Amino acid sequence: MLSDKKIWNDFRKGETYALSHIYYQHVQLLFRYGRKFSNDDELIKDTIQDLFFDLIRTRMHLGETDNIRFYLFRSFRRKLVRNLQKQNVSLDSNREKEAEARIVYSAEQEMIGNEELTHREKMVQQGLNELSPKQREILFYRYTCGFEYDQICEMMHLKYDSARKQVSRALKVLKRILKESDIVLFFLSVPRAKKGHDKK
Repeated sequence: MLSDKKIWNDFRKGETYALSHIYYQHVQLLFRYGRKFSNDDELIKDTIQDLFFDLIRTRMHLGETDNIRFYLFRSFRRKLVRNLQKQNVSLDSNREKEAEARIVYSAEQEMIGNEELTHREKMVQQGLNELSPKQREILFYRYTCGFEYDQICEMMHLKYDSARKQVSRALKVLKRILKESDIVLFFLSVPRAKKGHDKK
């Protein structure tokens, strides 16, 4: 299997297979990710189209990466937030408003609309309800996507210590309510990305 670094470098050189691989491996994931910020499907699709158009147009000047998912998520999030801000400019033209991601985990999705939840499912739902949107988003990047703290900080414009503290606080909330085995339910939505070395 080709590494992300090899595929990305081939894309930068104009190899057709690399563009197809990157697009078809990530387009649905990007769409689902976009739905965590907005229910406007057309806006999300347009943002994905703009993202890949810009990548193709500037590919010879792009930097290197060994994690294509992170590179795309970071670029897509930035574009989508700008587009959402443009929609709200008439409401607040003097203040940039950061969009919040409505992170929904796979287990949580299955519980939505189910009126007959087990005690275990009710506890999971309670744990989720006690997390802030920012905590949900950080946990999603850290444990579902497998991003490192420095990558999360770059995505969310956070300081490194702040990101770690947010994760620690969120996990304390979950551990206070749930058993260790139940916490696993939060992190089943997306296969984990390749891990590197974490900072100490």
